[in-house]
Amino acid sequence: MGEPADLKKSIECHSRALALTPDGHPQLSFRHAALGVAYTDRYRRTGEAADLEKSIEYKSRALALTPDGHSDLPQRHSELGVAHTDRYRRMGEPADLENSIECYCRALALTPDAHPDLPVRHTHLGVAYTDRYRRMGDPADLERSIEYNSRALALTPDGHPCLPRRHADLGASYTHQYRRTGDPADLEKSIEHHSHALDLTPDGHPHLPDRHADLGVAYTDRYRRMGEPADLEMSIECKSRALVLTPDGHPDLPRRHSDLGVAYTYRYRRMGEAVDLEKSIEYNFRALALTPDSHPYLPHRHANLGVSYTDRYRCMREADDLNKAIECYSRALDLTPDGHPDLPRRHAELGGSHSDRYQLMGELADLEQSVQCYSRALALTPHDHPDLPTRHFDWATSCHHQYQLNAHPSHLAASLHSFRKASHLSTASPRDVFHNAFRWAKLASDHTYLNPIEAFRIVISLLPHFIWLGATTAQRYHDLSSADNVAVRAASAAIRSSEHSLAVEWLEHARCIVWSQTLMLRSPVGSLTPSDPLLASRLHSVAQQLHHASSGLPSSDSTVFLPEHRHRLAREYIDLLAQARSLSGLEHFLQPAKANVLTQAARYGPVVVVNCHQSDCDALVILPVMRARSEIERMLRIKGLRERGFHLMNPLPDPDVGAVLAGLWKDLVRPVLDHLDIWCNDPTGDLPHVTWCPTGVLSFLPLHAAGDYDQPRSRVFDYVISSYTPTLTALLSSTPTVANRLPQVLAIGQAATPGRSPLQGTVRELEYLRAHAQDRLVYAELTDSQATTTAVLDAMEQYDWVHLACHAHQNIDDPTRSGFFLHDGTLDLAAISQRSFANKGLAFLSACQTATGDAKLPDEAIHLASGMLMAGYPSVIASMWSVVDEDAPFVADKVYGQLMKGGKVGNGEAGKALHDAIVELREKVGQKDFGRWVPYIHIGS
Repeated sequence: MGEPADLKKSIECHSRALALTPDGHPQLSFRHAALGVAYTDRYRRTGEAADLEKSIEYKSRALALTPDGHSDLPQRHSELGVAHTDRYRRMGEPADLENSIECYCRALALTPDAHPDLPVRHTHLGVAYTDRYRRMGDPADLERSIEYNSRALALTPDGHPCLPRRHADLGASYTHQYRRTGDPADLEKSIEHHSHALDLTPDGHPHLPDRHADLGVAYTDRYRRMGEPADLEMSIECKSRALVLTPDGHPDLPRRHSDLGVAYTYRYRRMGEAVDLEKSIEYNFRALALTPDSHPYLPHRHANLGVSYTDRYRCMREADDLNKAIECYSRALDLTPDGHPDLPRRHAELGGSHSDRYQLMGELADLEQSVQCYSRALALTPHDHPDLPTRHFDWATSCHHQYQLNAHPSHLAASLHSFRKASHLSTASPRDVFHNAFRWAKLASDHTYLNPIEAFRIVISLLPHFIWLGATTAQRYHDLSSADNVAVRAASAAIRSSEHSLAVEWLEHARCIVWSQTLMLRSPVGSLTPSDPLLASRLHSVAQQLHHASSGLPSSDSTVFLPEHRHRLAREYIDLLAQARSLSGLEHFLQPAKANVLTQAARYGPVVVVNCHQSDCDALVILPVMRARSEIERMLRIKGLRERGFHLMNPLPDPDVGAVLAGLWKDLVRPVLDHLDIWCNDPTGDLPHVTWCPTGVLSFLPLHAAGDYDQPRSRVFDYVISSYTPTLTALLSSTPTVANRLPQVLAIGQAATPGRSPLQGTVRELEYLRAHAQDRLVYAELTDSQATTTAVLDAMEQYDWVHLACHAHQNIDDPTRSGFFLHDGTLDLAAISQRSFANKGLAFLSACQTATGDAKLPDEAIHLASGMLMAGYPSVIASMWSVVDEDAPFVADKVYGQLMKGGKVGNGEAGKALHDAIVELREKVGQKDFGRWVPYIHIGS
């Protein structure tokens, strides 16, 4: 029950018993031992050092009084070992640690096989080796810890009251092994054992706070590795529960506060909420205040508070916080003994704060101190430690600062050497290594002597490890938001170095990453089957499971969405891919395409890839049967146009819109047409078809409407038919529909969606479509209450084309939840992306904002139109923003009137049909009524 009064009574009783036992009595050693155990119990509850000393005194006396060969001798050694362990954890003296191991080894050696105390003997040794590893850093002690704790667990029968403790001890060993090796399998084992320990511990048990705390720490570690917010919230929940369950005055109370402080630090860094930052300072400050002088964890408490002050300085830029951080880190370093595994971190943390102060104040003394600390931290970090890349990155930036001051070649060489080491995948977290490489690449973009091409080449290669298949789709999109236009930056660096083919490759490989990963999971494995049919079958099965597990969609199997299950599938999938690529002739199996393949996307007309960087804008023009090359460089500077500001319903012309369209015409589109020599086309013949592949902020701008509307023949649509593509791969993967039969068409209409404004135009829209289809092809409608999410998805499986006339929306908080409003709910991107529709044709999205992307992720094409492309529709008609209800039927009528003549799409037919329809709409509403005709676009082939 954990009542302190019971401890007091126990000591009183045992003391009285000892006093009444005469010298020489055979029970005398037992009396000393029992009293020593009672003092141990009270020490663990109150933290009083005097109780700890009495515990060792009585247990030592008990051991001395126990003759060799006595059956209690193993227990005496074991109990004294426990007391030395407690004193080591309180005082940090290595001698106590060695004494505890010596006692435990002797106890185990004296315990016969099959003895009921054999599991606890192994447990004690396992825990002691964990302690020694944490103090000395010797991996051999960690291996011994896992060995003994595993043996202890194996020897403990189900239902035994010590079973939770066995799981907890083994979980702790795996926690430390993960932190030493960086192997995610160890992290999963840690969570598994700590979860078992918590599940098996009854309510009210004195060790319940420990169980919550240990599991919370494991969740923190997994959050740091994977970045999934659910782990962070679980961490805070567990640690909060542990704190609530820990009584005032308990010696573990400082640890509880410290654990929570760490968790709030990470939540602040994730969410940016000031309240979390203040909580991290509050809990870390309280943890430090409660930690006694000379406690071995005192350096840790100082360091954690320093981290919180560092975060607040970097947020508020208050020099006082920075000085407090330096004070905390300095104290932590002073208190950390030589040889301690945490010593490299202490030097690194102090070096970081001095580096911050150097950048704030410009004092060379801070730079020198930073250099010294970083150098020492790097020298002390073992060669295979997960923190080594971070140490190299710190040292690289420090050397670069020195190089900027004195231009000494040795500093530049050292900086480059350590940047490379910092960007090398070894035992470190891939997200840490990626950010190291990306920061190097961004720095190199401003200082070309740091080799930007090399840096970005590494960054692009690390992207699949950072945007990991084992993460949820939402998590991958969140991680991409921290990648900060990596594709655009990389391509800009390549173009400046005249590496134009490389720019095309990087734009393709580093954009629409989540989409590409989804397509990879759904890719056929037919080319693998002849070489290894069993491997092909397993790869296909694992890919399907992983695709479903990553979606977050409902499932009857609750284990499908457990992170552990998803992580296991991802690791297996990557391993199977490696096996496939090791086979002769399959070295490039499911690998990203090279430039010579990507340029084949220009099968039916030029593709213009527009790379819009903050400092310049470049067009890469890909012509049929030609390699990519840069034709226009540094020709557009549009820093202010980061949002698409054309949500227009006003029938009057908007001069701002006209100015933007004129700027796009003058600075981007007309120079491209100049290069293509488009002006010599016969105006009476068919217009050439240009596919635009914009990047960055240009992804939100209507290139198809570029023009000077105050000048004649100065509009892009006078010279070309425009389509868009999110990637070149989208064009390569599309297969034109074969005209051996007319398409089967499905029409979805929602004139009165529950909770939404009426769309009367959809009734007329479907009437036009029905008239065009009548007696010519297979046609079906799902309207109003018939149009449920399940019914629509199932029908899409059966029909070639789909027309959706309904409300739609863009979810800015979770783009995968953007979708079409149907009768019973939202048909969202997450659900659509789970389907793989074969041999489809046109998807006409006659709804609002179906091609509106996420401003935070402009290069991911997170909109409904791209979702339909991904689902297997090679040709999509969509809208960039809201359309007028009365215009939608007009456009649909004209488009289908033309398309029904041939019944096929995929060779530009849909783009041409839309182009012609918009010509007529402009004639009806006027060219300068941009809000009426500009929204309509064609995406795909």
